[in-house]
Amino acid sequence: MSTKQITILKGDGIGPEVVHEAMKVLDAIATKFDHDFHFDEQLIGAVAIDKTGDPLPAATLQSAKHSDAVLLGAIGDPKYDNDPSATVRPEQGLLRIRKELGLYANVRPLRIFPSLKHLSVLKPEQLDGVDLIIFRELTGGIYFGEKTKSTNTASDLCLYHRFEIERIAKLAFESALIRRKKLCLIDKANVLESSRLWRKVVQEMAGDYPDVELSYLFIDNAAMQMILNPAQFDVILTSNMFGDIISDEASVLGGSLGLLPSSSAGKSARLYEPVHGSYPQAAGKNIANPIATILSVEMMLRDFGLIEEADLLLSAVDACVAEGKLTADLINDNSLSCSQMGEAIAAKIMS
Repeated sequence: MSTKQITILKGDGIGPEVVHEAMKVLDAIATKFDHDFHFDEQLIGAVAIDKTGDPLPAATLQSAKHSDAVLLGAIGDPKYDNDPSATVRPEQGLLRIRKELGLYANVRPLRIFPSLKHLSVLKPEQLDGVDLIIFRELTGGIYFGEKTKSTNTASDLCLYHRFEIERIAKLAFESALIRRKKLCLIDKANVLESSRLWRKVVQEMAGDYPDVELSYLFIDNAAMQMILNPAQFDVILTSNMFGDIISDEASVLGGSLGLLPSSSAGKSARLYEPVHGSYPQAAGKNIANPIATILSVEMMLRDFGLIEEADLLLSAVDACVAEGKLTADLINDNSLSCSQMGEAIAAKIMS
């Protein structure tokens, strides 16, 4: 029996709906394997601003710091996106929780569901053998560098320290060792000094991993290669901004953003969330796809060391997809609602 404390941050838009289904699946796992998962629901994002004036209230951060994991739905609201003068924004809550929890490594796996290849932007044959994982540095670089602004100028500093590169590169190399032993560093070392430091540090570390084949791509070429031949990639390592770009590009290969999970790792804290955003147009309509959030729970279970449980959850998702039990983003006729999708996966777990 395992007892875990999980902070639940449903957030904005479709976040509450998809997280509710993920909690349903966690309850099924707990029942099946006699575990005890305690949920502590807190506020983040636009809903937190509306209720407290702060996108990351103190109570939320306190709960997250004392939990075994954090499960996040989505953050964002058009009323803030469309107001350039707003000084408090939902996304500030996400950046702050990453910084406060030290979540320096965003991990995004991409695996293709065979029965959904026809939904991809690529020809089905281009997806054969696609199974990759992206390690994106999450707390450094241009998003967190010093910012200046005047009437006619603006700048954002892209600053990286050696230790920031070393700690995420270590995770990427270790992942490559248990996968296909290929690691690709994506940078812009022909132009940027920060990228040249990335390349120098990773080259130095490669000697400790002689079984891993190390390669390099500039971000512009990598973006092209992700479309031309995505199967060439095994483990991708990259900086914050380039990781944001390449992971979003990779996310469309599977046919829907609603299929892609992620985790963000720190020294001790872990946060799990779907790759997709808050999709406010669908909020409250019970049509969102909860699979990405449910697969984020699968990553959580693995990090807990609950491998049998994670394998069962994954096989339940695979079985539902193979049987054509799909939400409206994946199928036009006889689609399942968000809640029906969660119930179908939970039922597979319990069967």
